[in-house]
Amino acid sequence: MDQTARILMPDSPCLVAGLTGAVWLSADGEIEEIGLAEAARRAGQGDRPILCHAPATARRLNIERIAGFDILELFAFVRPATFCVPTARGLANKLDLPPPNNLAAQAGLIHTAALALLRDLAMQQRAPDDRPVAWAMANGGWSWGPAVLAALGEEHEDAGDATLRPAAGLEVWRRLSEWVDRAPPQPPGNHPVSPTDSRARLASLLGEGAEARPSQSDYASSVTPAFNPRDQADAPTFVLAEAGTGVGKTLGYIAPASLWAARNEAPVWISTFTRNLQHQIDRELDRLFPDPAIKRGRVVVRKGRENYLCLLNYEEATRGIAVRRGDAVPLGLIARWAARTRDGDISGGDYPAWLSDVLGRRVTAGLTDRRGECIYSACAHYSKCYIERNIRKARRADLVVANHALVMINAARSTPEQGGQPTRYIFDEGHHVFGAADSAFSAHLTGLEGAELRRWLRGAEGRWQSRSRGLKSRVDGLLGDDAKAAQALADIIAGAGLLPSQGWRQRCIDGQPRGAAEVFLAEIRAFVYARAQNPDNPFNLETEIEDAPPSLVAAGAGLHAAFDTVSQPLRRLRERLAVRLDEESDSLDSATRGRIEAIIRSLKHRGEDLVAAWQFMLGTLSAGTPPEHVDWFSVERLDGRDIDIGMHRHWVDPTEPFAQIVLRPAHGVLITSATLTDGSGDVEADWAAAEARTGARHLPMPAIRATVASPFDYAAHTRVFVVTDVRKNDARQVAAAYRVLFLAAGGGGLGLFTAIGRLRATYRQLLQPLDQAGLSLYAQHVDGLNLASLIDIFRAEEDSCLLGTDAARDGIDIPGRALRLIVFDRVPWPRPSILHRARRKALGGRAYDDAITRLRLKQAYGRLVRRATDRGVFVLLDSMMPSRLGGAFPDGVEIERVGLAEAVEETRKFLSGTVEKPT
Repeated sequence: MDQTARILMPDSPCLVAGLTGAVWLSADGEIEEIGLAEAARRAGQGDRPILCHAPATARRLNIERIAGFDILELFAFVRPATFCVPTARGLANKLDLPPPNNLAAQAGLIHTAALALLRDLAMQQRAPDDRPVAWAMANGGWSWGPAVLAALGEEHEDAGDATLRPAAGLEVWRRLSEWVDRAPPQPPGNHPVSPTDSRARLASLLGEGAEARPSQSDYASSVTPAFNPRDQADAPTFVLAEAGTGVGKTLGYIAPASLWAARNEAPVWISTFTRNLQHQIDRELDRLFPDPAIKRGRVVVRKGRENYLCLLNYEEATRGIAVRRGDAVPLGLIARWAARTRDGDISGGDYPAWLSDVLGRRVTAGLTDRRGECIYSACAHYSKCYIERNIRKARRADLVVANHALVMINAARSTPEQGGQPTRYIFDEGHHVFGAADSAFSAHLTGLEGAELRRWLRGAEGRWQSRSRGLKSRVDGLLGDDAKAAQALADIIAGAGLLPSQGWRQRCIDGQPRGAAEVFLAEIRAFVYARAQNPDNPFNLETEIEDAPPSLVAAGAGLHAAFDTVSQPLRRLRERLAVRLDEESDSLDSATRGRIEAIIRSLKHRGEDLVAAWQFMLGTLSAGTPPEHVDWFSVERLDGRDIDIGMHRHWVDPTEPFAQIVLRPAHGVLITSATLTDGSGDVEADWAAAEARTGARHLPMPAIRATVASPFDYAAHTRVFVVTDVRKNDARQVAAAYRVLFLAAGGGGLGLFTAIGRLRATYRQLLQPLDQAGLSLYAQHVDGLNLASLIDIFRAEEDSCLLGTDAARDGIDIPGRALRLIVFDRVPWPRPSILHRARRKALGGRAYDDAITRLRLKQAYGRLVRRATDRGVFVLLDSMMPSRLGGAFPDGVEIERVGLAEAVEETRKFLSGTVEKPT
């Protein structure tokens, strides 16, 4: 310990806000139980309390913000790149302190935890950035600044050190190592993996003495064909494998995948739909590579560029501290994390999900390359860039854990970042492939999309407070003396003036559009409102493009022609850059060549292809939509306000482009899920539906089907109730049903809703009774926390309850008693829309609706039992559930139609273990 270190706790009260009341622990140790309104008054009077998660606390107190000492900021400084659940209980668990069991104990715990963190800081070995970052943050007004500096053996005056530059100490890029480029990898080999090999590798992964799991070995064996050489071009070996919960499919496919990668010296790309599963797979790979140093070279987690910290954006943000000194606080905590992160992923991994909420989106949202503005080798930080480092690591890794969106976008662009399209894919969460392809291969000509392209081409304009860099800055130094290229660039920037500019939305509403794009958008808005049955409702509005008025068709034709002023110079500039690559191939250095190649790709994909897609859409306004597509106009609304206007195009069957672009070039593909097939009762029809939703039917060779049943006894460990006497359209009855069911379970309840409005209404009704019962309640779209943090809290607090929508249903893993009850407010039928109507007509009518609904029910039910000892109850508050949806539940699980009172009593008995399900 530094002999000059001191523990200097703020002389401040501690505040904890509950559902209906709060606790105020004075600096003298006096505990007061007060109302939320009184807590809000005190917090606003300058008392600056110590609290945990200031934004969530402010939301509980119904105030905009709280100026205080957020202990999560202190935790993020002392233990950067370290996860903890963002609650008092979470801190207690992380710091090995006794867990608090009420609000008063939580207030005391926050004080104790702050002391513990300051003592840890005083005792730990000094890191190079400890003092400089602490000084920068303290001079920026960080509330914890004096206490942290004291623990570091520094003195801090209230006025700060005026001799320091505002951003001094935050230059994290100076402390990062550079990546080293290597020669391109060799083409992959074609050495197969046998079922016996897969079983042996799985046994090795599990280790001696592991519990025998025959179903897992069977699964590993059954998916092995995906790692055999293909026999003909455009005909990958395609395996569809359904593995019930508990089979252990992750290790089951890692076994053959890791063997194939090692034998053929090429990566296998494992694709997921949710970030949660991405990181779950990453953790499972610790078994394969227990040494972290070895694992860093063999496993890479890849996401889109917008998920990583951009050092250039970060540097530019630090320059703004001279004007906004307070920004030194969030940027200082980002600097602490950035110096220790494994891969720079600011949307997951070792970046705590709650950190952006605590620091504020205004500062953190602009720290990634969300708009495709990267200048590549022209960037001063290129050799230290997290994204470039990960791309290079992925080329030589054994396993790349990516997501469906990134895989599809890379394949569509023909020049994937990994340096050559993979030959082996595994798509986990395969039931989401259809939806992911729908997003990846759709096109949207909207005001927001147009304004985004304008920013990409022109950069920040007018009074916009933005660090956006235009095309001119990105090609700076690449055009040389090429007058034709310079003219093309000038023409692009001039042509971009036709796109929506600042204030476009209001001008369209007022009927005063500027430029061809805004004229088209204004015509769409007028047409949509004219056709809308209820234009005053707060929800999105849409209408078909058929029978559009002549003025709208003419506006579309005008925009189609105007887009030539952008697309043609984009093409000319790209061609001139390609000429330079050719003519100066013997003199261009590697960095410049790489930068030119990157700009050529972005001009093609971010510019030309996008405009071409828009022109294709506009060209069919009069001729009609191609049969493989569906088009519509829409006005997107939020709380009754128009936020976007435009024209949309989707594939009726998005697995067509998925199969053509992603699957056919591959040699082997495994698509797997616990919910791959439907439960219609017709096995062949169910497999045919799975093949339709995964693109298998668009391949020349039939899919190999594999099914491995769950080892769990669902009939004994779960109950399913359909409540028959609750009116689902009566908000008070629905809220009352949630209340009594959550109380009967004693917590551990996940409430699922098909509409945010009903979720919020139910939340308000549950506050008082759950608080009186001592149960915590959290809600998506209500609490000041992102969903990932809410799920972390729900998982950690065994008796809490959580309300959520679709995102809380899919892909979450909460084993044990923390999730023992799921209540669904109604049958989750597909939302009626123009797109859904077209697909319903083309893909099976009512059977298509039923299949989607069964899948949603199956996904929700599947959250209940994650290991053999789990028990759970599934309740649907919709008496209109048809019996044909019963296939959503495993064989042997009886669907019991009962009144609410009986459901409550049976839930209480079943979860307390006082009665077993009758056989």
